[in-house]
Amino acid sequence: MSTPVTSLHAPHRRPVPIAAVLALCAAAAGAQQPPAKGPSKPPVAQAWIDVATFSGLGSGMGGMGAGGGNNPLSALGGLFGVGGGGSVPFLSTQSGGGGGRYLDVTLATRTNPQLAEGTQAVPAGLQIGPVLKLLSPKDAKPAPGDDGDERVEEPSEKPKGRLLLYWGCGDTVRAGQPRVLDVAKLKPEDVAKFFISRRATQRGAHSATGRPHWPNPSEGKRVPDGGSLVGEHEFKGQGVPEGFKFAIAAANDLMPALALTTADKAGATALEWNALPTARGYFAGAFAGKGEQADGASEMVIWTSSELPDTGFGLFDYQTNPAVERWVKERVLLAPSTTRCTVPKGVLPAEGAFLRLIAYGPELNLVHPPRPADPKAVWEPQWAVKLRIKSMTTAMPGMPSMGDVMKGEGGTAPASPPPAEDKKKPGALDLLRGVLGR
Repeated sequence: MSTPVTSLHAPHRRPVPIAAVLALCAAAAGAQQPPAKGPSKPPVAQAWIDVATFSGLGSGMGGMGAGGGNNPLSALGGLFGVGGGGSVPFLSTQSGGGGGRYLDVTLATRTNPQLAEGTQAVPAGLQIGPVLKLLSPKDAKPAPGDDGDERVEEPSEKPKGRLLLYWGCGDTVRAGQPRVLDVAKLKPEDVAKFFISRRATQRGAHSATGRPHWPNPSEGKRVPDGGSLVGEHEFKGQGVPEGFKFAIAAANDLMPALALTTADKAGATALEWNALPTARGYFAGAFAGKGEQADGASEMVIWTSSELPDTGFGLFDYQTNPAVERWVKERVLLAPSTTRCTVPKGVLPAEGAFLRLIAYGPELNLVHPPRPADPKAVWEPQWAVKLRIKSMTTAMPGMPSMGDVMKGEGGTAPASPPPAEDKKKPGALDLLRGVLGR
């Protein structure tokens, strides 16, 4: 049996008008107030588990993944997080590896800051166990801080060229769009207005001295398509408290793959995808280079599915449950029931556009033992777990995924790379790298 645990996060509450608060306080004068939370200490041991499912562009490329082989789309797979290769490096949940399902784990304990190794017993259904060996990196940086508070980010580097920002689903471009950022006329306030980027990404699996992780140079593999996290898990290691055992339910299992299709809709681009049972929300984005314009400036288009302006640079990552819930209500993210969205007519060029879609799974936060009922008692958790879940896919309008191409579905794999582009006219990838400083 797993040890009883409790959630680290309190439920999100809608703000109450000040007038209503004052009225309630007056009516309840003298009434007993909720007990205050007592002092607490950080958990003795902490585990971070990240899982991700990748599909779409680059899927099924095997050894012809990111940076390998003669596949002309391999660079795009690496850029979008769907590379490839025979081995599975640590943090593939961030960069992908040719499509499929990935698991990253980090373990730490305050009683042994130099923990060299640990183990994680996993359910047989995961099909990569029964025990994972976690190893501490030899030359890693100190443990990073957790700066995952919700925020709006600004760019750290000056972008290049001219950028056009569109947002919202619909057949036609809305009034007031696009926002245009012209580097030749750039002002600081223009950058802040254009590069709105919401983010609530907390620390997950990471590499640091004294914090063993999996995969590592000694072992690592992708999670098979039929693999499941559901069942009992247990962490062990020198200085890790006994009984670091917990269960993962089906609601927090790896997510299925997203299947994104695109279709021309009288100049607009219709997007449609399969509904994922545990998705808490979705977010879509696209970029495309328009090349050199009449005035000699290169242009790049950015579009996102948000009803509010947002470049999406911070949203294609894990987000906290409260942030996803609120942003769905604010229509920054698409509701869990949504399976369609249209990029307005004229936003994307006929070819050369790249699309991303992310489904946010339910983040799971467990801690043992639960907080004491006595507000005077000090809460001293023995262990805590953070499990983050997402599914992502990428696509090029009008082109099948590389997985389909390699299987002979919807086309054939190109025999050789296309001719080199004219160096005077940078492509979409060149423009995006310039914008993101990559």
